[in-house]
Amino acid sequence: MTSTGRFTLPSEENFAEKTKELAKLWGADAIRNSDGTHLDEAVLALGKKIYSAYFPTRAHNEWITLHMDETPQVYLLTDRILAESDTVDIPLMESFFAEQLKPNRDADPHKYWEVVDRTTGEVVDPANWTLDADEDTVHVSGVAAWHEYTVSFLAYIIWDPVEMYNHLTNDWGDKEHEIPFDIYHPATRKFVFDTFEKWLKDNPQVDVVRFTTFFYQFTLLFDPKHREKIVDWFGCACTVSPAALDDFEKEYGYRLRPEDFVDGGAYNSAWRVPRKAQRDWIDFLSGFVRKNVKQLADMSHAAGKEAMMFLGDQWIGTEPYKEGFEDLGLDAVVGSIGDGTTTRMIADIPGVKYTEGRFLPYFFPDTFYEGNDPSIEGLDNWRKARRAILRSPISRMGYGGYLSLAAKFPKFVDTVTHIADEFRDIHDRTDGKPAEGELNVAILNSWGKMRSWMAFTVAHALPNKQTYSYYGILESLSGMRVNVRFISFDDVLEHGVADDIDVVVTGGPVDTAFTGGDVWANPKLAETLRAWVRHGGALVGVGEPSSLPRFQAGRFFQLADVFGVDEERYQTLSVDKYFPPVTPDHFITADVPVDSEAREAWEKAGYRIPLSGCGGGQGIEPLGGIDFGEPVLNTYPVNEDVTLLRADNGQVQLAVNEYGEGRGVYVSGLPYSAANARLLERILFWASHNEGKYAAWSSSNPECEVAHFPEQGLYCVINNTDQPQTTTVTLEDGSSETFDLEGSGIAWRNA
Repeated sequence: MTSTGRFTLPSEENFAEKTKELAKLWGADAIRNSDGTHLDEAVLALGKKIYSAYFPTRAHNEWITLHMDETPQVYLLTDRILAESDTVDIPLMESFFAEQLKPNRDADPHKYWEVVDRTTGEVVDPANWTLDADEDTVHVSGVAAWHEYTVSFLAYIIWDPVEMYNHLTNDWGDKEHEIPFDIYHPATRKFVFDTFEKWLKDNPQVDVVRFTTFFYQFTLLFDPKHREKIVDWFGCACTVSPAALDDFEKEYGYRLRPEDFVDGGAYNSAWRVPRKAQRDWIDFLSGFVRKNVKQLADMSHAAGKEAMMFLGDQWIGTEPYKEGFEDLGLDAVVGSIGDGTTTRMIADIPGVKYTEGRFLPYFFPDTFYEGNDPSIEGLDNWRKARRAILRSPISRMGYGGYLSLAAKFPKFVDTVTHIADEFRDIHDRTDGKPAEGELNVAILNSWGKMRSWMAFTVAHALPNKQTYSYYGILESLSGMRVNVRFISFDDVLEHGVADDIDVVVTGGPVDTAFTGGDVWANPKLAETLRAWVRHGGALVGVGEPSSLPRFQAGRFFQLADVFGVDEERYQTLSVDKYFPPVTPDHFITADVPVDSEAREAWEKAGYRIPLSGCGGGQGIEPLGGIDFGEPVLNTYPVNEDVTLLRADNGQVQLAVNEYGEGRGVYVSGLPYSAANARLLERILFWASHNEGKYAAWSSSNPECEVAHFPEQGLYCVINNTDQPQTTTVTLEDGSSETFDLEGSGIAWRNA
């Protein structure tokens, strides 16, 4: 029997009968329109709660075409052009999509633009360059031959990036391009609020205003071939205007440079160690955005409607994990569910009445086409989300796109029926409460709480060669039997480590926001963490943790003594490094499957004769069994008291170190997999001296996980694969039960 509720169904014009049928089948209690669709009267008459997507700053070309100097703007960085004489010509738009972006020739370029000698980093005197507006080229004189030069220039965003993406993906042909507008300008701001006030009066049938989203798009810029050129889901690049820059100067007492935005081509990626200008702009921007978001929410409430924010599209400036978000008065946040990490990113947001996940696949033709089976992606997405939902429940679920496409795939329709029923069953059994967490784990980086569940991300839930070895840590934690919080280096410097934290995890590549960069030049940080571990704390370092971008005091990892591992940076090659024998059997690696032939070859190979410099003593044959992702080269044990658990191919991948009453662990990286999630779980329990607590509510099969709900007297076992799995669960009293679970299965028992 299909249960009902907690489900939002997308619909469209001329699809009322099938909408009614699927709403009943999927138990939908709410109906929404998607981008480019509208709900007709027959759908509105179904008696469901009505969500309406609302775009505050687009879909009104009749206004913005008369005020094209009030579109959002972005600082763009040209290609680097080599000067071969004392003059150089720099084309502005050669690498950008002219249908999306247009140079701002209205504001004085010599005040708001910058020409930079990229070989020296020096700014070129504005008197030495001119703009040829007809050719969109900057002519520079008095330059140094064989130096590279760039222009950082303001550009109008003349096609909404999300509508553009949808337009191109769905081949909307000659449909008019929607032009975005910037409410920083008083006339446009008045238009936005006047228009919304009228819309509220004209749409009495709407129960929930689904703001998609508010004012400023995350950085999403395209090249002339219509490909993504710059994408940063946290990027604030598309938020500037001459007026805002001038107001910032008045409020903060200094003027931002174009370089503060283009950042040498990095565009202030969240991976960059945040600088004062970047942090100040985020504060300035979010203050402005939040003030106006609150006004929209208040207007919605006055009209008897709920205000829901979509965590996507123009979400920049809302900052849901920044202090004060709860003061905006939003009723709900909805976001796209890409995996467990993005599920937690939505579910953990404070200060709203409920959260909702938009599951994948999106009902678009890039997935729903003849010969494809969308149910495969649907179930995969559900399995990833489910393990996180058990730890931090979202209140509602739904889908987006064209329902008419999804309806053509009966297997997918049946799959969604099953997922929706299971989602509601989890809520009914658990009263919407999270499963018990047995440890308190803190993720330490530069951003801290403000980027909760957002670390190691470039684009929303999309893999990246340089990031997946770190992102896997978050994905593992998203469904693990631990409580997770995010803290910053500033938090530790100001307050130390909170008494209730069992384990701190830190790391990433050198000189990023996640390792901290020059923050480690402050000795207080190392002092504080050393003392905490020495007195019983647990510190787990990943990749290049506590690394300074330069060689200091004979160390690259400033806490190498805690981790037991450092990295050779070609400064101490004349100092021999001796590896102790690898320990193949340990609490942490107890569940690692090692091929018997590989282990036999490793045992027979023995160890190399010690070599001078980095590389002495490692095994000739790799022991293997663990996927550490992208290698971190030239790591070595700082002494022979360190316990090496893996040191294949001449560097340390996994090591543990007793440090006073506490413990340090080093791991080079952990892409997400069931095996690596299990390995990380064991690392956390071992590091915090909680090996004795590990067995209770554990699963013998890493592909299956256990969630315990003590208040409800229940526990469940989930199969995170599409294949049948068998596992034995150990209970709190030491007894056990064996489960045979079908693919994607879940089983409930009384605890």
